[in-house]
Amino acid sequence: MTPNTATVAPAVTVDLLVDIFRDVLRLPDLTAETDFYEAGGDSLTAFQITGRLQEILGADVPVSLVFAYPTPLELAEVVEADYGTA
Repeated sequence: MTPNTATVAPAVTVDLLVDIFRDVLRLPDLTAETDFYEAGGDSLTAFQITGRLQEILGADVPVSLVFAYPTPLELAEVVEADYGTA
C-alpha cells in the first residue's frame, strides 16, 4: 500500500480546468490554486464552467461542485473521481 492514497487528478484534467476558469473569469494568470470566489466568480460563471465541462465530458456536472470545490485543482480531483479523465 502506498503511503498517500488520496485521489490526485491527472495534469490534463487540472490544466483543462485552469484553462476553463481563466477563460470564464477572464484572468489569464489564474493558477490551479486560485479560489473561484476570490477571483470574482459568481453563480453565472459557475454555470459557464459546468456547461463547458458538460460539453467536454458528456455528463451532467452539478454547478454545486464549483461552489464546494472552488479551485481548479480541487474541482479536478472531484471531476476525475466522479467522471474520469477529461
